[in-house]
Amino acid sequence: MAQVLFLGGFGRSGTTLVERLLGELPGICALGEVVHLWQRDVRDDERCGCGDRFSGCEFWRRVGELAFNGWANVDVDRVRALRDAVERTRHIPRLASANAASDEVREYASYYARVYTAAAEAAGARVVIDSSKHSALAHVLRWADDVDLKVVHVVRDARGVAYSWTKTVTRPETDGTDEMTRYSPGRSALLWNAHNAAFGLLARRGVPVRRIRYEEFLADPRAGLIRLADFAGIPLHPEDLEFLRRGHADLRAGHSAAGNPMRFTVGRLPLRRDDAWVAALPRAQRRLVGAVCGPLLRAYGYPLNITSEA
Repeated sequence: MAQVLFLGGFGRSGTTLVERLLGELPGICALGEVVHLWQRDVRDDERCGCGDRFSGCEFWRRVGELAFNGWANVDVDRVRALRDAVERTRHIPRLASANAASDEVREYASYYARVYTAAAEAAGARVVIDSSKHSALAHVLRWADDVDLKVVHVVRDARGVAYSWTKTVTRPETDGTDEMTRYSPGRSALLWNAHNAAFGLLARRGVPVRRIRYEEFLADPRAGLIRLADFAGIPLHPEDLEFLRRGHADLRAGHSAAGNPMRFTVGRLPLRRDDAWVAALPRAQRRLVGAVCGPLLRAYGYPLNITSEA
């Protein structure tokens, strides 16, 4: 049975940073956002985090052989059809019910279970990380027979998330020809609420969920990693954290299937909070997001009033 640490939350909340640091620990293999593997990698042959095209990456070639006897045997159209049928936010109430999952849910989950099991074997890892973030996928995975699922719910101040979604970010996988999705602050506030609330529901269904705040994690990443390794069941020794330095981490190349551009970083990665939103997000937009997300912001310990004014 594959031991899976699923990093969930709404996009631009710091999941890629948490994944990159966890991926440096012994016994852990970070896979990136596996939810995008089928289209972006198997079909479109985008670049792995190691820099090679997916088809040329030895790690992912081995995973494909172990999981499916080769990626050519994966029916990507079938996976996408299953995703459209079961992995949507609107389906979460049904996925979270106590009733048995449908055959489609179990079939969709089985594709992921096979990838996780194969990746653990290929990497010689005890735990694999999927940083797909999608709350609906996490609810699907709880029905997988061959997945021992634990979830790290990463939250970040909704106003910082909203500002990040307004920025233009180029997708390096496409050699600068494509940009990542952007949302208005109002739209991102609604999505922030929906995705984060869904992880609370997952915890109430018996799945082990550990919530961390992006801001607190960056304040003391060493302590944060120790707590997360303990949650994942990975024992650590002092030398296992030597890649963490004062204000930065020294990273090796990884095999992230998809995610934000940080997945390509090798060497020094600065560890500092991105609080540009406090000054850069216009006051009206900051107040809008604060009003829409107020109940959950309070529940997560964030102040509703920000003293710095734009």
